[in-house]
Amino acid sequence: MARERRWLIPRETVEEQRLIEAAKLDPRHFAELYEENFERVYAYAIARVRDRAEAQDVTAEVFLHALKHLTQFKWRGTPFAAWLYRIAANEIRDRARRAAREQSVEVKENATAEDFDRDLDEVEERAQLFRMVKDLPEDQQKVVKMRFVEEKSIREIAQGLGRSEGAVKQLQFRALQSLRDRLGVKNG
Repeated sequence: MARERRWLIPRETVEEQRLIEAAKLDPRHFAELYEENFERVYAYAIARVRDRAEAQDVTAEVFLHALKHLTQFKWRGTPFAAWLYRIAANEIRDRARRAAREQSVEVKENATAEDFDRDLDEVEERAQLFRMVKDLPEDQQKVVKMRFVEEKSIREIAQGLGRSEGAVKQLQFRALQSLRDRLGVKNG
């Protein structure tokens, strides 16, 4: 008898499944899911954002998203709260990204003329470097582009060009040495 009980689905799980199915048919039943999970989601949010108003906003967004997308929820044996936590994590991440973008725009708006000049100098140096790469022999150009633009490994480049890794390293060394000489860079 004890063995059979281990395989029984807990009453809470059956009840949760019933609530989810009822809410899918009639959104008014979603209120019960909301009541069952509000404190969990709020606790999850406040632990991550550490701001009461932000946690409240995240919690509200989580339940709004859950209600809108409830028909897409598929029961896979994990608690409904796990789905809500995933929605909360995504909401928190999205908010952090938006805040970072807004802060980046603010920083750019508050930039000084000196910052602007420095950025222009950097852009000009990169443009000059790209022009110099175009003047390299074709094999060296390919290696530099694959290594530093496409961020491929020496092995990947060797396979792509049908050359040995040693040959690729030599092409890279010659290309970088040529660029250093043209830029007038010593020891580095």
